[in-house]
Amino acid sequence: MTTRLTDLTARQLLAGYERGDFSPVDATRAALERIEAVEPHVNAFVRVDAEQALAQAEASARRWHEGEPEGLLDGVPVTVKDLLLQRGGPTLRGSRTVREDGPWEEDAPSVARLRAHNAVFLGKTTTPEFGWKGVTDSPRHGVTRNPHDPSRTAGGSSGGSAVAVAMGAGALSLGTDGGGSVRIPASFCGIFGLKPTYGRVPMYPSSPFGTLAHVGPMTRDAADAALMLDVISGDDWRDWSHLGPASEVRAGLAEGVKGLRVAYSPSLGGQVAVQPAVATAVRRAVGALAEAGAYVEEADPDFTEPVEAFHTLWFSGAARLVQHLGSDQRELLDPGLREIVEAGARYSALDYLAAVDARMALGRRMGRFHTSYDLLVTPTLPITAFEAGAEVPAGSPHHRWTGWTPFTYPFNLTQQPAATVPCGVDGAGLPIGVQLVGPRHADGVVLRGAEALYAAGVAARG
Repeated sequence: MTTRLTDLTARQLLAGYERGDFSPVDATRAALERIEAVEPHVNAFVRVDAEQALAQAEASARRWHEGEPEGLLDGVPVTVKDLLLQRGGPTLRGSRTVREDGPWEEDAPSVARLRAHNAVFLGKTTTPEFGWKGVTDSPRHGVTRNPHDPSRTAGGSSGGSAVAVAMGAGALSLGTDGGGSVRIPASFCGIFGLKPTYGRVPMYPSSPFGTLAHVGPMTRDAADAALMLDVISGDDWRDWSHLGPASEVRAGLAEGVKGLRVAYSPSLGGQVAVQPAVATAVRRAVGALAEAGAYVEEADPDFTEPVEAFHTLWFSGAARLVQHLGSDQRELLDPGLREIVEAGARYSALDYLAAVDARMALGRRMGRFHTSYDLLVTPTLPITAFEAGAEVPAGSPHHRWTGWTPFTYPFNLTQQPAATVPCGVDGAGLPIGVQLVGPRHADGVVLRGAEALYAAGVAARG
């Protein structure tokens, strides 16, 4: 039973609770046992609170026994990335500069929504320091490793959350995505990840990286993500940029892709060198969309890689983030983070505004592109997981993580919804992801496209 329970989706768990096949206590104990067995090999958790989780599960079990569950996730084990506040314990953000003493009395909006729907909190998951890079290692918590091969990276910055879902430590996890930080580790670890339209899920405190950063679900499949998105999209006055009430996405999930116009860009117009195994798997996924009734054609969004604008915004955010730290505390930072802080501090206000201009131009270009296409499909990443503990693969000509994530960070600049769906493995058994990008506010369309890939068998459900 333990192994089977850790493989179930949130929807399967809820159905089992309703039938009385097992209880939230059974599911929570199974997840905790799984963490105990696998955590020494992958380092996905900052903190596990078994006592709290079991108390929440027991309360949920009583509600189910009485036929009165409360909320959409009553009794479902979940995890939370350690950039998001969760009351009752510290949010350390992967940094030795963060003090553990509290009080820690506030939930982030998305965490509060999970709590309101009676999810069971297993623990907090690892992140690089302040979520600054696309892999997960930090001076405070060490290296997080890929569950498919612990010598490889899990990706980042939501690497701990991706590993938790992949290894069965909770069906759902909350991640954040400022340049691919949900999609990168989801792709490397073989799970589903969604970056919703910016503002769909409220965020508090605001990210130091500004409106690049999104909160999104990391799950075993698209249907679980739709359920989770409907839960965490609730209104919260603390986020001034929140979009307000949103229609549910679950209801339209099964509408499929028949008649949708899909642009397939295998390499952003030849700008990106993609590993052959990745290209083959993504092409197969695109073929499945066509077989499901989508109108597919090869087309590129026709933009020059906007890495300089992204770096200006990202590095400036990092500099602002640590501005309050003295020289002694800065010596405690990840050396790579110190480098981008120094670069960010050299930008002028005019440099920053020029990057904003470039961002707005890219947004307009993508807006025009989506007047012709409902979805853009690309590889999530051009490569599979590389060695753990490195920011870039060995022999890479790039110094920063953005060099190997050209398909992800542009859509943080444009604030569009984007998801990654596992679509195969390479010769070493490492997962490959296909990315689906929609116009702003079309989260439901992105999820429909992802669900179609699960229905076609391109991606195995959890």
